[in-house]
Amino acid sequence: MISMIIAKSKITAQGQISVPSEIRKKLGLAPGSVVEWEEDGDNIVVKRSVKYSSEDIHNALFAKKPRPKTLAELKEAVAEDVRRRHAKR
Repeated sequence: MISMIIAKSKITAQGQISVPSEIRKKLGLAPGSVVEWEEDGDNIVVKRSVKYSSEDIHNALFAKKPRPKTLAELKEAVAEDVRRRHAKR
């Protein structure tokens, strides 16, 4: 397999690198994205981390959902928040 260099990054004194824009676009990376460093024989592969873990998916599907609030409960919560925010300090 022939490999081709598509971009280069320089390591700072703190061990940080900037991900070149063409790589960010190709991997769909944005601020806050997580990348994984994976060992593959003599190579290190950097790839975009999956957005959700299997635990996240399980919790979304099977976690207990809170009981929906009644209109009266919502109105009371809003009134309490207004009282708290505007209370004299």
